[in-house]
Amino acid sequence: MSEIRVCRAHGTTLKNARKGAEHIAEELGEEFGLDHAWEGNTLRFQRMGVSGHIEVGKKEVEVYVKLGFLLMALGPRIEHEIKRFCDENFGPE
Repeated sequence: MSEIRVCRAHGTTLKNARKGAEHIAEELGEEFGLDHAWEGNTLRFQRMGVSGHIEVGKKEVEVYVKLGFLLMALGPRIEHEIKRFCDENFGPE
């Protein structure tokens, strides 16, 4: 198993940060076929071989992804996409 964790501070409201997380989940869903649903301020996503969450706090967003064995080779690409989406939605590191 491979794990990806990206934490990013955000300087916006919780509502706007949730919108950014939703946007990230929709983009990743289109690109990688992920289903997602909210549980409080945590957006959980999954598909066969991938699971994770986007946790939205008052000042920070955390994206966590666990990749199964067959998708480990895509790990660097997925991490790159997550960081790009975070840059677009929450600003650079």
